[in-house]
Amino acid sequence: MANGLTFFASALYTANTFALDRACIFMTDTPLGSAETEAGNDKPLNFLEQIIKKDIDEGRCNGLVTRFPPEPNGYLHIGHAKSICLNFGLAERFGGVCNLRFDDTNPAKEEMEYVEAIKADVEWLGFTWGGDIKYASNYFDQFYGWAQHLIKNGKAYVCDLNAEQAREYRGTLKEGGKPSPYRERSVEENLDLLERMKNGEFDEGAKTLRAKIDMSHGNINMRDPILYRIRKQSHHQTGDKWCIYPSYDFAHGQEDAIEGVTHSICTLEFADHRPLYEWFIENLPVPSKPKQYEFGRLNLNYTVTSKRKLKQLVDEGVVTGWDDPRMPTIAGYRRRGYTPAAIRKFCEMIGVTKSDGVVDVAMLEHAIRDDLDKNAPRAMCVLNPLKVTLTNYPSDKTEVFTAAGHPNRDDLQSRELPFGQVVYIDKEDFREEANKKYKRLVIGKRVRLRNAYVIEADEAIKNDAGEIIEVKARIIENTVGNDPEDGVKPKGVIHWVAAHDCVDAEVRLYDRLFVDEAPDAGNKDFMETINPESLTVLTNCKLEKSLAMATAGQGFQFEREGYFCRDAKEPGLVFNRTIGLRDSWGKKDA
Repeated sequence: MANGLTFFASALYTANTFALDRACIFMTDTPLGSAETEAGNDKPLNFLEQIIKKDIDEGRCNGLVTRFPPEPNGYLHIGHAKSICLNFGLAERFGGVCNLRFDDTNPAKEEMEYVEAIKADVEWLGFTWGGDIKYASNYFDQFYGWAQHLIKNGKAYVCDLNAEQAREYRGTLKEGGKPSPYRERSVEENLDLLERMKNGEFDEGAKTLRAKIDMSHGNINMRDPILYRIRKQSHHQTGDKWCIYPSYDFAHGQEDAIEGVTHSICTLEFADHRPLYEWFIENLPVPSKPKQYEFGRLNLNYTVTSKRKLKQLVDEGVVTGWDDPRMPTIAGYRRRGYTPAAIRKFCEMIGVTKSDGVVDVAMLEHAIRDDLDKNAPRAMCVLNPLKVTLTNYPSDKTEVFTAAGHPNRDDLQSRELPFGQVVYIDKEDFREEANKKYKRLVIGKRVRLRNAYVIEADEAIKNDAGEIIEVKARIIENTVGNDPEDGVKPKGVIHWVAAHDCVDAEVRLYDRLFVDEAPDAGNKDFMETINPESLTVLTNCKLEKSLAMATAGQGFQFEREGYFCRDAKEPGLVFNRTIGLRDSWGKKDA
């Protein structure tokens, strides 16, 4: 594996109702305390579980409410999977509920396609949200009223600075900002201007509503942040009712308070926004007082999870869509054949920490490989077929052999393997000459066809270009399930399918999308680190006939080749490689 900052983490109701009965008021933070465990469970509690348990035990919380609040501006990726598992998992563990809420405050980047995709992802991972789906847009009337409340209390004003001027006035991380020249407008003027903003009298960018906090504050997020901006765009939930929209910072905490969220769990990039979150909660007549906590986000090497960059991959045609099996989106993983159980297990394995880091993608690959090894039924597929004619087997004779559906699962039905004079094997499983390390078919040597006869190769037939197009071989009689009577044992076992009773399919061999361990680190262009071999399409593959009946998304182990699933979108018989049989980055999985 490449060098770099990588680690394996140590272990792991309705939208407009004020849920006052679930509200908790928190006075102090709870320390980490690494050794605490839950009664009857030897697994140590992570720091969030410790906080929640203490809040419940000490009576500060009479019903846990968490939330998963995605912005519907793209498909969810593997980092969101960790947040989903954490928020819904905490609710399950402590007998609470987790809301699914869309923070839909920016109509310029949001689409219903993303809303529906996110709902499907959460359900596919196996979670159920509490009550109806929530939207920030459900509360736009309330937000507007609270904006007026801040103005009336001298804590908000309408500002005419444009975006460039506002950045200049804001200052830097080392120097404080300076007050906007519009900061001291009267309450009456600010209320009038806000109403006129709402009524569409001003152009986009002409005015904003800002909180009046402290332009010299050490935290730049507290320097009179924007509460409302003008966006004359239709919204996927509210249509054309609004032409001003609240900022994420203004909306987020108030949504939590309206919904009675007790523990608002965010990733670390929101830690600097927590003082603003708390300022709004303290300065508005909200029905409850949630508390925000932060955890380390999930970063994978060889992976990009920026929505903007993922969208660029889609828009520029590098991939076929958000659900392309090479994409690190939940939809992409699903189409590739990853399982919900494996993703949930992976999120459990990496644990919950208070610091960011980079997890080796091989850990995710191990989780999916382990799950499929235990659960995927077996089948045979010849990816690069080579015809083998068994010269001593009658042309009019056929047999049917039986093979286990899974070596360790009696509940998976056995399968029938037709056999005849002509079979297909993989081209890489035959050589005219080979050294002793080669354990497959060689002229004058023997190999076992899995679950069938031992055969011996006699001759290679070539075309005019010198390419081998057929192998002449013989079966060794009475060797189905037995070693040859003459004591000459086969060198190995290879897979095959009968030429007279198989199906053709397209197989897509997917690999990692990036060749660089940190594709978007520093100043590098992540588009220059695309793996040119991230997709190989094979169009003449030969499969067991039963695979023609595979359902969309159904996974299999193609024996000796890896794990594959039937593509969920293509109308024909197409299988996607989920992952190889072992970690062999840069090598053939066989």
